[in-house]
Amino acid sequence: MGRENQSVVTEFILIGFSHFPNLKVPLFVVFTIMYFTILAGNIIIVTTIRSESSLHIPMYFFLSVLSSSEICYTFIIIPNMLANLLREKGTISFIGCATQMCLFLGFGCTNCILLTVMGYDRYVCICKPLRYPVLMNQGLCTKLVVFSVSLGFLFSTLETIFIFTLPFCGPNKIHHFFCDLAPLLELACGRNYFGEIVIFVICFLVICCSFLLILLSYLLILNAVLKIPTTDGKRKAFSTCASHLIVVVVHFGCISIIYLRPQSRYTLNADTVISVMYTLVTPLLNPVVYSLRNKDVQVALKKSLGRGACIQKI
Repeated sequence: MGRENQSVVTEFILIGFSHFPNLKVPLFVVFTIMYFTILAGNIIIVTTIRSESSLHIPMYFFLSVLSSSEICYTFIIIPNMLANLLREKGTISFIGCATQMCLFLGFGCTNCILLTVMGYDRYVCICKPLRYPVLMNQGLCTKLVVFSVSLGFLFSTLETIFIFTLPFCGPNKIHHFFCDLAPLLELACGRNYFGEIVIFVICFLVICCSFLLILLSYLLILNAVLKIPTTDGKRKAFSTCASHLIVVVVHFGCISIIYLRPQSRYTLNADTVISVMYTLVTPLLNPVVYSLRNKDVQVALKKSLGRGACIQKI
C-alpha cells in the first residue's frame, strides 16, 4: 500500500499567484521587465569584466562568476513562473520539480559561498595589500570558485534526495511559484526526521556560517581601516566594500527568513513576497549596485560603449 501511495503523485500543481487572479497580467509585465533587466545587467557585467584588462583582478573575477551564477539561478525559476502566470493551472512533473529544486538550491548555495569568498578577497586586499597579488593568485581564485560550485551542488543534491525520497500520496498542490523545501515538506505523507535535521544543518551551515565568515572578514577590515591615518584613505577602503555589503545584507536577510525558521511558521503570502525578493530583486540588485557604486566598472562600461559607438560609425 505504501509503495502504491508513493507512486500516486506524478506531477505537482504550482499555486503561485493564483490567489491574485486580477494581478496576474500586471505581475507578468512587471516580472518580465525585471527578468530581462537581470539578464541584460548581469550579461553586461560579465562581458565588461572579461573584455576590460583593467578589471582582470580577483574582485571582478568573482563578481563575473557571481553574475553568471545569478543568470542561471533566475533561469531555473523565472521563465516557468512567467508561463504559469498566463496559464489557468501551472503544473510541473515530479522529475521536473526535483530537477528545479536541485538546480535552484545548487546555485543559491553557490551564491552564498561566493559572497563569502568575495568577503575574504576584500579582507586580503585591505588587510594584506602587499601580499595580495601572491595570496589571491589566479590558481587560488579558480580553486575557490570550483570549491564554491562543488560544495553548493553537493548540499543541494543531498537536500533534494532527502525531500524526494519522502512519500507523496496527495494532495499535489504546492503553495508556491516554484519547488522549494518548506512547501514540499508540507505535502509529504511521511516524515524523515533524520533528513529534516540534515536539511536544517545544511541550511544553517550555508547561511549562518557564510554570513559569520563575512562578518568576521569585515570586522578585521574595520580594524585595519581605523588604523589608516587619512580620512581619504579610510573612505577609499570602505568604498571598495560598500557594494558587496549591500548585496550581502539583502541576500542573507531574505534567505534566512525563509530557510532558518520552523516549518510550522510557513505562510503562503508572506513567503511568496520574500521569495520574489531573493529570486528577482537580489539578482537585479547585483548589477545595479556594482555598476552605480563602482567607479572601475563605470569607467570600463563607458570604454565599452565608446568602442561600440566607434565601430558603428565605421
